[in-house]
Amino acid sequence: MGKVYLVGAGPGDPGLLTTKGKRTLETADVVVYDRLIENSLLNHISEDCETIYAGKKAGKHRLKQDEINRILFDRSREKEKVVRLKGGDPFLFGRGGEEAEYLDEKGVSFEVVPGITSALAVPAYAGIPATSRNLSSSVAIITGHEDPDKEESSHEWRALAEGPETLIFLMGVKNLPRIQQKLLEGGRSEETPAAIIERGTMPEQTVILSTLGEIAREADGKISPPAVIIVGEVAGKRSDWRLESPLAGLRVLNTRPKEQARGFTEMLEDEGAVVREVPAIKIAPPDDLSGLDRALENLGSYDWIVFTSTNGVRYFFERMSERNVDIRSLYGVKLAAIGEKTASELESKGLSVEIVPEEFRAEGLLSSLKEEIDGRKRILLPRTLEARDILHDGLKEAGNDVDEVETYRTLGGSIPEDVERDIEDGMYNMITFTSSSTVENFIDMIDDKKYFEDMTVAAIGPVTAETARNHDIEVDIVASEYDIEGLSDAIIRYHKGGREGC
Repeated sequence: MGKVYLVGAGPGDPGLLTTKGKRTLETADVVVYDRLIENSLLNHISEDCETIYAGKKAGKHRLKQDEINRILFDRSREKEKVVRLKGGDPFLFGRGGEEAEYLDEKGVSFEVVPGITSALAVPAYAGIPATSRNLSSSVAIITGHEDPDKEESSHEWRALAEGPETLIFLMGVKNLPRIQQKLLEGGRSEETPAAIIERGTMPEQTVILSTLGEIAREADGKISPPAVIIVGEVAGKRSDWRLESPLAGLRVLNTRPKEQARGFTEMLEDEGAVVREVPAIKIAPPDDLSGLDRALENLGSYDWIVFTSTNGVRYFFERMSERNVDIRSLYGVKLAAIGEKTASELESKGLSVEIVPEEFRAEGLLSSLKEEIDGRKRILLPRTLEARDILHDGLKEAGNDVDEVETYRTLGGSIPEDVERDIEDGMYNMITFTSSSTVENFIDMIDDKKYFEDMTVAAIGPVTAETARNHDIEVDIVASEYDIEGLSDAIIRYHKGGREGC
């Protein structure tokens, strides 16, 4: 039997997931997750991890609690590591205690990974401290999700009104008028500062500052769950510390292969975006390695080896290692790379790169090679066979003997359930493509190109943009530098309102 991890996902901002929570996701076999988690946290799971959406929206639970319990039990018998991913902290108004009790009764091994609770993090992100030396030395965290039809509240409203200086209510949007009424009846002044924060810590964060006497009226129709309500003098002393990041408010789909997506994701996240990785392609070794193996056996016969991607470098040298081919076999062979990242991969292996074109695409590489090579050379071109023919054909037409070998292949991906659901709900406002194959495969993954209608489309370069346009997809951003740094810069310029270079 496996083990269940009850993991707190934190208040929303994916950067607020704990280190231990991240490690459990990275090694999970199954993840059962709620509606209120930030779905970009699923970037951390492996490709073969099973995901189960539990829903847990008020009044519209996709799975009932007993069904969730049963899934945790059943999967723990089938899988080694099951993660129950819950918003905030699993033991604060999250039924994590009930799940732990159930697992304990069933004899299932489990572990609790606490999360940062929204009760404290959301006010902090809005610049409101829970306590303050001069204003508040006590705080109470209260559920606002009580049935209004109950004959008696379980809360001691007078004690709350007269007691803790700061009151923090979770899940109280629907019952805000009742909360307001009960606190006023209990003796809390209607002039007491109050605040309500929707989607705290997230790009869509909305803050309303008011007083206890006015908060329900001012929030009516403007605030939706999830939201945190703060009542107390601290709410009147807000210090908005959050500087406007260049990509604040932007939700991005990153279609790069999983093994390459993380760097680009972090680049955008550092500028304030929330990024969900949805790999449109998978990189894999060729089905038939015989061509590559023959080339490796005869490396000394080539004058040049031309690498057109970091994937080509990676799989070429992995196969060299598997075949025990000495790297000294490359002595006397000149190397060319399509861009700085590919060149850096080669240089990290102690190799010198003779040619890196200024223009990081096949046309630029071909032009640079023609300037250096006078023809009659034997050239090895290790790459995917899905690549454009321009480099192969151009070198051959110049009188060279070109040996093109399949070094890796690209496979189509699939859209995770949460991404498809959120696209339909209009959650994402940008999608990025870093190669023609990401465009082609993403189109194969979706049912309807209407998904692009409400999203800004960003392409790493003109070739990728042309592929998208050939499928009647309007491209809004084309990087002038054809790498992820250039694409990131172009996205920032566009998001700021400047269209130059986009």
